[in-house]
Amino acid sequence: MTTDRARPSLPAGQQPGGPLTALAPMQDVTDLAFMGVIAHYGAPDYFFTEFFRVHAQSKPEKHILRSIDENTTGRPVFAQLIGEDLGHLARTAEELLRHNVAGIDLNLGCPAPKVYKKNVGGGLLREPAKVGEILACLRAIVPGLFTVKMRIGFDDTANFDRLLDLVNEHRVDLLSVHGRTVKEMYRSEVHYDWIAHAVARARCPVLANGNVLSAPRAAAVLAETRAAGVMIGRHAIRNPWIFRQCREQFAGQPVTRLTLADARDYIERLYRATQPPGLAERYHVNKMKKYLNFVGQSVDPTGAFLHAMRRAETEAGLFAICDRHLMADGAAEREFAPEPYPGVIARPNCETPAEADGCSLETVTA
Repeated sequence: MTTDRARPSLPAGQQPGGPLTALAPMQDVTDLAFMGVIAHYGAPDYFFTEFFRVHAQSKPEKHILRSIDENTTGRPVFAQLIGEDLGHLARTAEELLRHNVAGIDLNLGCPAPKVYKKNVGGGLLREPAKVGEILACLRAIVPGLFTVKMRIGFDDTANFDRLLDLVNEHRVDLLSVHGRTVKEMYRSEVHYDWIAHAVARARCPVLANGNVLSAPRAAAVLAETRAAGVMIGRHAIRNPWIFRQCREQFAGQPVTRLTLADARDYIERLYRATQPPGLAERYHVNKMKKYLNFVGQSVDPTGAFLHAMRRAETEAGLFAICDRHLMADGAAEREFAPEPYPGVIARPNCETPAEADGCSLETVTA
């Protein structure tokens, strides 16, 4: 059992005494460029990196290290690991602690079949004993903040209490709970009652994650779960102002109203920020469509923007579509909806394919 020790303090949030906010780690999304764009519109209290894959031949991925080493947002960045080998997890954690990280985070929630079939991410939730070994190993290595992101179970919640007890036993400092099982992927309703159960049982602060659509929704989730804050993923892709709006909501202030002109500004900024030198135009346009699959949910109730955007092949063509739907004929002052329009979905073809990496932008938006 881990020996008792003083629990380190979490970094202060931007709203003294208020609930915390965090940008969820998302593969192919939460890189240096995206963090910078989010910070421009209103940074969360905490950032989490894409996961560092840990195995025998692994070294911390350079592009993920950039989101730590070159980060100028002024907000703490936690480095997330995914893996199951104790020695390699310890080695990687020690390497990452040489960088300016706020703490080390363990991924116990990725629902992608290609991930959980390797018994990492959400796959580990089937083996509480193994989880306990990993938590003990990392807790011994990490002198400061050690955090965990998890789901409520693999295909049911049978192990949830045991897992929460392990979180307590190994003195995890912050727990983020996505209120679905691994097998539910992103399809089901979020089980906020199980997040509330985690809040009651865990001895560390808990962040509530899953379908936090807007600032009012964040306040409702906090009221229902009594969590210490919210972690927001896909809806921050759609609306990068959401963390600023959450702080306004939590403080009882008017929540900033957004327009389609604001969305047009965001699209331009995101396109330029995520455009690597030398990348062929059509590849960047295609990647941009994956972000816009989310943005388009708040543009119009018919999905007309999404339908047109998905057919763009060039930068000029993409921005012409943006101008037609977001700026022309008085559209600029129309509201950019705070929540997705009903029936306007970001994944038009199917939910995450059975053999895809469901933690990535490439497939979550497919």
